[in-house]
Amino acid sequence: MAPKVVDKEQKRREIAISCKDLIFEVGIRKLTVAQAAKTAGIGKGTIYEYFENKYDIIFEIINISIEEYHQEFLKVIKNVKSTKEKVYYFFKFVLDDSDENMKQFNAYKDYLSIVLSDDNQLMKKYNDTCHIFFKEQLENVINEGIKSNELIPQAKNFIDGLLVFEKGLVLQKMTQENFDVSDVCKRFIDNLFDLIEVRDDK
Repeated sequence: MAPKVVDKEQKRREIAISCKDLIFEVGIRKLTVAQAAKTAGIGKGTIYEYFENKYDIIFEIINISIEEYHQEFLKVIKNVKSTKEKVYYFFKFVLDDSDENMKQFNAYKDYLSIVLSDDNQLMKKYNDTCHIFFKEQLENVINEGIKSNELIPQAKNFIDGLLVFEKGLVLQKMTQENFDVSDVCKRFIDNLFDLIEVRDDK
């Protein structure tokens, strides 16, 4: 009988998915490869056939989460008419206080604490990749708004600012007890769109 062929990428994905809740339980800093292997139901030696180290596992889990977020984002904005609403939904990660989203939000808080305190170069490099991905999604939304004559062409100059603003909201929500993230976000987007929306009197 021919040996069973293992799809390495699919196996990586399955292992990462099985370890997702483990990150929420123990945190990124305390996570060990041995714990991940036990949770996935495989030997510690076997897990190294699919991942270089614990950060490789973490990055795969984040990739899966980003992929799921992206699919949901595309599904939602398909039924949203205005660019303003699409941009507002782009901030869902920081605005959503549901239990499931807060698990991911707190895991990201743990992730940031490691990047900032340990000067982890692997994580910094991975952050660059994530930034490029999210910037492309926002560019698509803004450019579609410009193309449909909903936004002025200069609107694209605010893309980097929107990304920085989102990171600022995340940090303030993480570090302030009585920060009304929803109100601040709404007022900022309302004011921004007063500047970049095409109006009859312009």
